[in-house]
Formats: sequence, C-alpha cells, structure tokens
Amino acid sequence: AAEGAANRGSAASSGVVLRLGTRGSPLALAQAYETKRRLAEAFPELAHDGSVEIKVISTTGDERLDVPLATVGGKGLFTRELDVALLNKEVDFCVHSTKDVPTALVPGTELCTMLPREDTRDVIISPQGITRFEDFPAGSVIGTASLRRQAQIYAKNPGVRCINFRGNVQTRLRKLRDGEVDATLLAYAGLRRMGMEEHATQVLDWDQMLPAIAQGAISFQCTSDDQATLKYLRPLSHQPTFDAVTCERAFLASLDGNCKTPIAGQAEVSKSGELRFQGLVASPDGGRVLRSRVGRVEEAAEIGRDAGGELRREAGEAFFQEMQAYVQEVQAANTRPAKPTK
Repeated sequence: AAEGAANRGSAASSGVVLRLGTRGSPLALAQAYETKRRLAEAFPELAHDGSVEIKVISTTGDERLDVPLATVGGKGLFTRELDVALLNKEVDFCVHSTKDVPTALVPGTELCTMLPREDTRDVIISPQGITRFEDFPAGSVIGTASLRRQAQIYAKNPGVRCINFRGNVQTRLRKLRDGEVDATLLAYAGLRRMGMEEHATQVLDWDQMLPAIAQGAISFQCTSDDQATLKYLRPLSHQPTFDAVTCERAFLASLDGNCKTPIAGQAEVSKSGELRFQGLVASPDGGRVLRSRVGRVEEAAEIGRDAGGELRREAGEAFFQEMQAYVQEVQAANTRPAKPTK
C-alpha cells in the first residue's frame, strides 16, 4: 500500500491523476483514448491533457502471432502483463476488450466498469462480395484464429477450410488484400471504433454467427480496495451492459470456457428489464452445435450459470472431454479440423 501511495504521489506531482494500462494495438489504443475522453467529460479535474496517462504494455498475445491462441494458453495471453502492472501499482486501472479477459480474475481485482456496449455482431470481409458462408465455393480459405467462428462456419459449410489468421485489424486486412485467404471475419465493434466500417461486406446476425462472450464491451479492471480510482471509474459504468456481460461471463465460467473451446453467448437487456440470453457450444469441426435460450430472469449471473449447467448436461461430459482432447492435438492451425475419433 505504501509503494502504491508513493507511486500515486509521484504521478500526482507531475499532474497525472490516473494511470491507464492498455495493450498497444490500434484498437486497444482507440479504446484507451475513448476512456480518456469519457473521463474528461465526466470529471473537470481530468479534462486537462496530462491528467490521465496512457501506459502501453506489450502482452504475450500481441507478440505470439504465429500460433493459434488455443495452443498457447488462450485468453490470459492478452491480460497477464496488464495484471502484473496493476498489482505492482505501475497503473491505476486497465482498459480491456472484455472478451479477452479470463473469467477468473487476479485476486484482489475486479471489473468495476463496463462502458455502453458497441454492436456485438461479427462481419464477413470478402473481396468477392460473398455475404453467406453457405455461398463460399468448396475449398475456399477463410482466415480465423477463433474456434468459435470456425465451428459455426463449418456447421454451415463443411467444404471450406479455416486457417489460423491473427494480428490486429490492419494486419488482417493487409493479409486479405495480399490474397492469403479468400475471406475473414472481424468484430463489427472494432471496425466501428476505428472508423473502418466500410471494410465490412456483411454484418452477421446472431442466427448466422453468435458472437463471443462479452464482445463489443470495454471494461475497466482495478484493485478492489483502490477507492481513489474507483470513485472515477464506477460512475462511467453502463448498467444494462454490465448485467448482460455478467450473464455471459457466468455462462462461460460454468462451462470452463477459454480460447480452447468453441463457446459463444449473448445477452440483451430490454427496456422493461427482461434479459434474453442465447448460448452455444460446438465441436471445433462444426459437427455438433448445441444452443440454449433462456427468457426472463431477475439475476444476470444466475441465468448465465443455469444456462451453462443446462447446456453442459445436454452435451454430456464426454463431449467436453472429447473437445479438449481434440484441441490439444491441434498444434498447427493450418490443417482442416476433423472430428475426433471416439
């Protein structure tokens, strides 16, 4: 605590009130600057240029672009170094794309704030103008590092081939222009935040591609006992987004999900307070897709947990064991997944 106070005092003496930790990708920086803008609008003392310092922290997930996330540790690769900086009091809070945040947070920290959610849907980007997975010719190569997307693509068109395709938005678009793949998918939220919506060939509704847990939601993580920081962050939180993401993350946690498991889920909160949730678990080859829809429930976390438990019982433990065994065997993503033998 003394070290944290010393660090904060040193920062304050230079005019810095808050130190914000972020990854260094263009999208992460866009989210960091959006956060800085919102803080400035809400608090006059944070309106001058140097009051919120943005500290860029490189993460393993940003550096290991040559291999699929599923084979190098999943979601935590984008947050571990940020966790360390937060615990070491090098930053006061971190800004995350919440879909990259593991369900089990570092002890003593919390996701204290969710900004109003962007459009959560995925988009197809196809130079040929193809708007449906069913319309891609057999043998077409679709670039995606996401097992969630891969499973849903194969369920609609088993004749295509999905290959590992990582990097920031600009890198993926360049690879697409260079002809490395015939099409790719991105989160619409990321394109919108960077003013690059024109690249989207087709925005995909939930029945075409159910989005990732917490997709489109920016969250803030800080230490739970840091009241000096929390007083600035909590007022910025958007409750309907917080409730929806809480439901989705509870669903994911009940399934022990990470980047090694093709799990999707989305919740929406209506103006009347109803929460609608849809969840999906699939085998990586798309051969099995299981959905669960739940209607009105008062507790967001409870509905997520219940949906996950229901889906897990429906699929059976053997399904999850088979899926995990399969993923562990996939060390090279540039191979067409085949359904694991039982």
